[in-house]
Amino acid sequence: MNSTIKISPSILSADFSKLGEEIVSLDKAGADYIHVDVMDGHFVPNITIGPEVIKKLRPFTKKTFDVHLMISPVNKYIEAFSEAGADIITFHPEATKDISETINLIKRQNKKVGISLKPKSSIDLIKNHLEMIDLILIMSVEPGFGGQKFMPEVIDKLKSLKKIISEKKLKIDLEIDGGINFENCKLAKNAGANILVSGSTIFKENNGDLKKNINLLRTN
Repeated sequence: MNSTIKISPSILSADFSKLGEEIVSLDKAGADYIHVDVMDGHFVPNITIGPEVIKKLRPFTKKTFDVHLMISPVNKYIEAFSEAGADIITFHPEATKDISETINLIKRQNKKVGISLKPKSSIDLIKNHLEMIDLILIMSVEPGFGGQKFMPEVIDKLKSLKKIISEKKLKIDLEIDGGINFENCKLAKNAGANILVSGSTIFKENNGDLKKNINLLRTN
């Protein structure tokens, strides 16, 4: 089971004064993906990085750029993030007037499509779109800031989605993001998550030993 678990470190917790070096270190430490949180100060109460920064970071690694767009309206930025080097583009259903249209915009860029659900967002928002997407990102904190505490109540949502995906025999990755540490990662994996996003735990635990922390999240 553990070999199928992918770790996607969130660069929100990295040292922004040397992001390129941080990404090289994550690559060497065995990260599967690089998770990039994009916030606009409107859809969520924080502002992070835009397409230009991603474009500058892209040459530092060949690893998958797992880009989570917490921006609204999302459609007008999809092309820019695609061209900047995103491999997976994840959006929130609340950030678009037409979910199918947003999915198709991402597909036209030949990128993988993810949809993210905030802790209070219902599965019903995405039930009719599952056949069209590659990934579901379950937020286990309210999106906006790193370093928040994990909300265990989202585990039921993860289990429900895993059941639906299995019954429909769909190939959809289940990703979880928010306060993931060496303890609750077990809960998430047992509930069906196969991609773990983690920021603070990877960058700060064990004196910042990235390789050790990535391996612990994968194997715990």
